[in-house]
This record gives sequence, structure tokens and C-alpha cells, in this order.
Amino acid sequence: MKRLLLKLCILLVAPLSMAVPALADTAETLSEERIKELALEAILENPEIIELAIQRLQQVQLERQQAAIAATLESRRTELERDPNAPVLGNPDGDVTLVEFFDYNCPYCKRAKPIVEALLEADPNIRVVFREWPVLSEGSVYAARAALAARQQDKYEEFHWALMAFRGRAEEASVLEIAEEVGLDIDQLQSDMQADDVDNHIRLSMQLAEGLNITGTPSFVIGNTVLPGLPTQEQLSAAVSEARDAAN
Repeated sequence: MKRLLLKLCILLVAPLSMAVPALADTAETLSEERIKELALEAILENPEIIELAIQRLQQVQLERQQAAIAATLESRRTELERDPNAPVLGNPDGDVTLVEFFDYNCPYCKRAKPIVEALLEADPNIRVVFREWPVLSEGSVYAARAALAARQQDKYEEFHWALMAFRGRAEEASVLEIAEEVGLDIDQLQSDMQADDVDNHIRLSMQLAEGLNITGTPSFVIGNTVLPGLPTQEQLSAAVSEARDAAN
């Protein structure tokens, strides 16, 4: 605990130059051990430094996360928005791309379904890229693999919305039942689920989510904006408008 507090206080050497002048004025000439001693004295004399240090540390971490996200958006934009192995709905030539990371067992993803559908209906110039990101259970993985495999029978969109509309848990039995309802050939589906492009899609989803610091579903990426959690249609529309304005 002491070591953590010392590190936090050293982060505040410059900002606290007025409050702790001896520490700031001599930081360049004193030994590391002496700096630590002065930092500990500052803590004991000014306990509020701890709160300030924590706030400063959180700010530094946030800035680093934002920088990492910006770097990922710049370096992996093509993979994120133009991956030929990702399902696309809406206008394939649309001027703005919305990317959704989702899991079929995520209740908030299911609540996002009508919001995404309404956006697609309201904006004829938007393309939506779906990133299957099954992180909640083995059933999620099975559902994602089945949905991606349904592309081989030109049934992805119908199957996707049916899985999202399903009120129960996505597991092997329920997924196959829904697949039958939408007219999929089950034998072919189960065979296609083992294809390399299914593995590759899910693997890339994991890599992109990590690079964008996405930690939950649903999450949306529009232009340079990352929206975690369940958004309103107004929030999505505003992000789309911002991306469109930036592109123009």
C-alpha cells in the first residue's frame, strides 16, 4: 500500500509544486530515496493528496486508453469497416458505416435490435457491419458460428433478426430450432459452422474489441466514436451525422 501511495504522489510532483515546493523544486537533484521520503511526508501532512493522486492517475489512464483507441481506429479502419468476411446490412455503398459488436445472449443487444432497425429504415445511406463477438457463454459461441454459417444459404439477415428476437437463451437446441423456422438446411449449416471464415471472423472480432477497449455488448463504432452499452436512436443518429459531417 505504501509503495502504491508513493507512486501516486510522485505523479503529482509537478502539479503540487505550489503546495509542496520542496518536493518540486529539488526533484531533479535529490536522490530517488529522498524523493520518496518527501512524498511520504507530503502524504502525512496533506492527506488530500491521495485523492488528488488517484484522480490524476485515472486521468492518465483515460488519456492512454483514448490514445490507444485512436491508434486502433487509424491503423485498423479497413478491417473494422470493410472486412469482406463481415455481414453487412443496409446500403452496401453507404457513406457512413456503423459497426456493432454483439452477443446473441446479451439482453441489451436484443433491446438494441429495434433501435438498429429503425436507424436502417430512417437512413437509406448507412451501412451496418455486424461483428459477431460471442463472449457470454458457449451458447453464444454456437449461435455466432451458426449465424455466420447461414451466409452460405443467403439467410444471415433473417436468421440474425430471428435470434435477436428470441426471448430465451441461445443454446444449441434453441439455435437449431430457430434455424429450422427460417428455412435453413440444418446438415449444411452444421457443416458450414466449421469453416475457416467463421473462425477468422470471430478471431478478428476479439482482436478489434481489445484494441478499441470494448469490454461489453452491445458496443457501436461510428467514425471516430465508440459507443459502449445500449444507446438511444438519437445517440446513434447523432454519431452518424457527426461522422458524415467529418467525411464531408
